[in-house]
Amino acid sequence: MEKVRLQKFMADAGVASRRKSEEMIATGHVKVNNKVVTEMGVKVDNHDKIEVDGMPLQEEKKRYILMYKPRGVISAVKDDKDRKVVTDLLEEDVQERVYPIGRLDYDTSGLLLLTNDGEFANHLMHPRYHVDKTYVAKIEGILATEEIKKLENGIKLKGYTTSKAKVKVMSKDKKKNSSIVKITIHEGHNHQVKNMFDAVGHKVEKLARESYSFLTLDGLVSGKYRDLTRQEVAELKKNK
Repeated sequence: MEKVRLQKFMADAGVASRRKSEEMIATGHVKVNNKVVTEMGVKVDNHDKIEVDGMPLQEEKKRYILMYKPRGVISAVKDDKDRKVVTDLLEEDVQERVYPIGRLDYDTSGLLLLTNDGEFANHLMHPRYHVDKTYVAKIEGILATEEIKKLENGIKLKGYTTSKAKVKVMSKDKKKNSSIVKITIHEGHNHQVKNMFDAVGHKVEKLARESYSFLTLDGLVSGKYRDLTRQEVAELKKNK
């Protein structure tokens, strides 16, 4: 095996994402060959003795999970406020140290992927791969035609302008002054969908992600999960 950077080795072994692994290295949680390492340039392979918080690091079988995340659950492996996190929903059949790919807000439900494959996670999160994510939002008010065009053509938010989106009004309730809108984006900025609707004057009351690339929640109920098939993993790895 060719030597790779320590943070990549950790991510591939399912310890955490590459960024989180870098934080763990920098704060002295990692030893290589019995010495604490805090620099990012160290390269390792399977012949090196690597410990994280005193526990030997062994390469895990790769795991790819599709979860129907409920509202009121954090997209993380732990929370400093002791709220429920997505890994709390996993049962004993998942022994691998998986973590979420990207995130869904605390009050957002829907499709979330988890893995212990760092390369796979980085591939899907990289902006250049344009992975479509479709959300269904319940919003206050009725979208005007010009507001739909703004959302579709890209809208300026804090620090960036969104790429083109697909927007479809599913239903309108004039009595309750609300709408159900389906929107497809391929970026993953924090609170992006909520911020997009806010920018055109409509507050999101409820939000759910119903698809990720070609994947859907078919056959799952809230709080449950399934493993991706080999074919699904291969298709996602091919995604350009």
